[in-house]
Amino acid sequence: MTIDTSTYFELDIKINPLIEDVVSEFFFSNFECEGVVLFEETYKDLECVSSTEGTLRIFLKNVDCEQIGDSISELKLELIERGLSSDEVGSFEYILEAKQNEDWSQKWKEKWEVTHVTERIAVVPDWIDYAPQKGEIIIKLEPGCAFGTGTHQTTQLCMKALEKYMNHGDFVADIGMGSGILGILAKKLGAKFVYGCDNDETVISVAKENALKNGLNLLTNLSADDGIYFEFNTADKINMQFNFVCANILHFVLVEIMKDLKNITKSGGYISLSGILDDKKQMVLDAILKENLEIVEEIHQDQWTSFVVKKSEG
Repeated sequence: MTIDTSTYFELDIKINPLIEDVVSEFFFSNFECEGVVLFEETYKDLECVSSTEGTLRIFLKNVDCEQIGDSISELKLELIERGLSSDEVGSFEYILEAKQNEDWSQKWKEKWEVTHVTERIAVVPDWIDYAPQKGEIIIKLEPGCAFGTGTHQTTQLCMKALEKYMNHGDFVADIGMGSGILGILAKKLGAKFVYGCDNDETVISVAKENALKNGLNLLTNLSADDGIYFEFNTADKINMQFNFVCANILHFVLVEIMKDLKNITKSGGYISLSGILDDKKQMVLDAILKENLEIVEEIHQDQWTSFVVKKSEG
């Protein structure tokens, strides 16, 4: 049964909060999803100020009830087949309720605040007025519209790596760009050219809109080399090389594309690898060593690990 447009759906699904971005991205890609809220944790300035049982609330329009149930089951099975345990996935029990269409499209925004990733970098929801501190880099985004809003630990780990290891004038790539946040940060940190790609075609327009919101020069083709360019693509099909490559993707994908990431990195260049649960890091380490990449730094935040690796010169 399809619900008419005078109502909307609230889908509450029990998950492990560690995979909130994966589940969110799935619903944005496959349904008319207007936003998500993770009720498990509320953060302010990187500190958890409240915590409840892991529940992701998803705001949906025009939903087929049977399709939702089948899709949730298929997603859970796919994650387990990809190497996550049942505990790492969560129960995936869910409640789907039709609601009267009040100002529901704004409800998911209520818990979002400014996220101070470092002393120098802040992510600001588009609807919040914020006066930056002197020298502070501000990234304006509409959280919830695509994977990578700056509040998740894995995104923050990549942002910290960019701040520390990227050089002014670098050519930077973001593989699996989602909202475009990492590419936007790279350009604001002084990168000359930024390339971002994703295998989810629906997020390309979102990333472009976010780049424009942040006052960046959005390129329409690859002939120019001073600006930011986003497209639907995968790492194995890229014919350029970069000084710095970001890949904030789950561990099993990093393992699969490690060789591709190495191929698009210039000699002496850096790769920031994130999206790795602590107890899955050995799989990624094995892939790093197999490609003879040098481990520069291992960074941890909560249950997540990130590696900064370097491609040998010559």
